[in-house]
Amino acid sequence: MVDPHPLIAALQPLIDAMGAQSVRPSDVEGSDVPLVWGDDVVGGARLPPIHGSLDRIIARVEAEMQRPLPTLSRPEKQQAIRRLDELGAFVLRRAVEDVSEAVGISRITVYSYLNALHR
Repeated sequence: MVDPHPLIAALQPLIDAMGAQSVRPSDVEGSDVPLVWGDDVVGGARLPPIHGSLDRIIARVEAEMQRPLPTLSRPEKQQAIRRLDELGAFVLRRAVEDVSEAVGISRITVYSYLNALHR
């Protein structure tokens, strides 16, 4: 296997954090983000589909919290809601309903936590 270009190696943690995938220059498609070094395309970043974004964000927060969201204490759930908000989860349609289900709290509680964050 060939070592990745230094630009790809440097950007790989960011690509991974976004849930994206790095692709070879020959595999870059129209919706990919080309990664250019000088005048050459040295690779690309293939972004994940929008569908499933909330699930990926929730999984990321569970990984950060090191356990499933429903098992968290009340202060930890507040912290998880804060982190979900920071990651943009609540700009997605039906996010409050889906997050309340994933965390094991009511929608009203999610709204209460969000209101407390944005005061």
